[in-house]
Amino acid sequence: MTSSQTAGRVPPFGAGSFGKGSDFKDTRFQDEALGLRAKAGDALAGSSPEQVMARLELLAHILDTAIMLPGNRRIGLDAIVGLIPVIGDAITTAISSYIVWEARRLGAPRWLIARMAANVAIDGVVGAVPLVGDLFDAAFKANRRNVQLLRRHLERSGALRPSVIDGVATRLD
Repeated sequence: MTSSQTAGRVPPFGAGSFGKGSDFKDTRFQDEALGLRAKAGDALAGSSPEQVMARLELLAHILDTAIMLPGNRRIGLDAIVGLIPVIGDAITTAISSYIVWEARRLGAPRWLIARMAANVAIDGVVGAVPLVGDLFDAAFKANRRNVQLLRRHLERSGALRPSVIDGVATRLD
């Protein structure tokens, strides 16, 4: 083959078509998913605990208390998606596990991770029971509990500023 016939061809993996000692790196064959994961990990690594907690509180609100029902009751997508047999509870358990993963990434101790994982497991196992599990999903609110546990831990360890100031107010006249 002449060079004009091979000009448009893409070399196979590992082929040294650019010559020995060439500095050119063909990036067309890189695993794009791996590159995206690395970029997403870098974006999360730069997040402050306040930003992470804001994200987790929003996620917990959407999953547990986003929808107001008559009678002043709140439910979230966890209870609604849980109505789908088997797969609904698997999906919401996977999403709830993200909160536990973020807690681990923030440096929460093992006992706290275990307690949060137990909340997710209880929500997933009992939620899988037809009808009774759906009512339990609407009442238990494991994601809100887990975010509160994590916030309390981060405030006590000094990694996060307190959201509520404890104390007694006295009036000075």
